Amino acid sequence: MKAIQVKGAHSLVEVEVEKAELKSPTDVLVKVKRVGICGTDMHIYHGTNPLATLPRVVGHEVAGEVVAVGKEVDKLKKGDHVVIEPISYCGSCYACRKGRPNVCSNLSVFGVHEDGGLREYIVLSEKQLHLVSKSLSWDDIVLAEPYTIGAQATWRGNVEKGDSVLIQGAGPIGICILKLAKMKGASVMMTDLNEERLQFAKESGADAVVHAGREDVRTRVKEWTNREGVNIVIDAVCLPSTFELSVDVVSQAGNIVVLGFDERPSSIPQLPITKKEVTITGSRLQTNQFSTIVQYLNEGKLSHNGLITHKFPFSRVQEAFDFIENHPEQVRKAVITLND
Repeated sequence: MKAIQVKGAHSLVEVEVEKAELKSPTDVLVKVKRVGICGTDMHIYHGTNPLATLPRVVGHEVAGEVVAVGKEVDKLKKGDHVVIEPISYCGSCYACRKGRPNVCSNLSVFGVHEDGGLREYIVLSEKQLHLVSKSLSWDDIVLAEPYTIGAQATWRGNVEKGDSVLIQGAGPIGICILKLAKMKGASVMMTDLNEERLQFAKESGADAVVHAGREDVRTRVKEWTNREGVNIVIDAVCLPSTFELSVDVVSQAGNIVVLGFDERPSSIPQLPITKKEVTITGSRLQTNQFSTIVQYLNEGKLSHNGLITHKFPFSRVQEAFDFIENHPEQVRKAVITLND
């Protein structure tokens, strides 16, 4: 069967791989229908993702149709529509024992540490698949995984009704975080350098937007919060400078959530952290968020609603990666279509 593999930096090729087949009684064979392309995939393509090994079939935002099931599978059947939970874990390390398998010491991420979804068929354990309503479009359900990232970030930041939240970055993940924060009853300000993204953030529910290249974010936050500072800052830009700004603008007893993998150090003094007793938290992947997101999708509370701007067939994957690289300002989310 056909698969798309990153051979090396900027080397994307179509390859023939072994046909996916059931090997375990808990296995499920899935015909891939949609694969979302995200920043992680682009970093692997560029050779700059510090966690990925090459060659690698990328793609961890995946929706598909069940083709066959192992004899011990009892929650799924042929014809079901599913989304992929792209992590596997040991279940016994400290993180797993604490209920945090997303940071398992032996974590394997589908499409990063192991081959992912940019292939015609995949086989995964039943526990990594979540049933979704057949009434939903493939374009809606392929966003389940990005929405779990938003759910995780708002959970890690302890976002509650009435809180003020600053989300730095109005890209796809920023928008997913926005939607989950609004569902929790928070007021949300978003920053970005792109006017179109800020406009889409407003259309998606942001209460205030700030063009970080033209306006002073610190001043706007003071005005918006009556000088209190924002209760939660979620940094989806993930530069040293945005991390530093987070500490400046967060309120007393506030929370800062960091999503990035930038290895460059930030210059953060201890005093504001201690004086305001700030909680600084990392957020990676998701912890038990899929069931909630699938429920929201099934209930119509979440959809792509303009978040997907570009679709490319499997035969044009290289074109998709090139377009995202050369026209990032035009792309919110691009997806690959298969088996249509």
